[in-house]
Amino acid sequence: MSHPIRRTFLQALLVLPLAACASDSNHWVELAGKRYSVEVADTDEERARGLMFRDSMPAEQGMLFIHDTEEPQAYWMKNTRIPLDILYFDSAKRLVAQQRDVPACTLGDACPPYPSNAPARYVLELNAGQAEAMGLRDGTEIKFGPSIEPAQ
Repeated sequence: MSHPIRRTFLQALLVLPLAACASDSNHWVELAGKRYSVEVADTDEERARGLMFRDSMPAEQGMLFIHDTEEPQAYWMKNTRIPLDILYFDSAKRLVAQQRDVPACTLGDACPPYPSNAPARYVLELNAGQAEAMGLRDGTEIKFGPSIEPAQ
């Protein structure tokens, strides 16, 4: 039988990681005057997983991928069930390429790549149709909230 204080302490330890995850909701970007809450993927593992296996994403949310260096990027939709706009930004945070309305893909490793066709350091994935709704044009600047720290 466990002691009540010990049980409460253990329960508190289990809740702490959840509280840390909740602080991620402070991550945001602003694009064409519209603010999106974003998850940040800035490690190889996080970038590889991306938005895989999700059935939906709220309209005002997205995922921001931060790369260590600016270089041509190519993203694919392996195991991604949500149609997306894939937006590529350079180190100056200017939009350099767009892949709009990219369909979900269930073909595994046979899913096609969607290249940036220009060097990019940041990639923003939003629900399909957002880029068109904002009328995004190459050169548009993205702003990061203060909690987003680019890799050096």
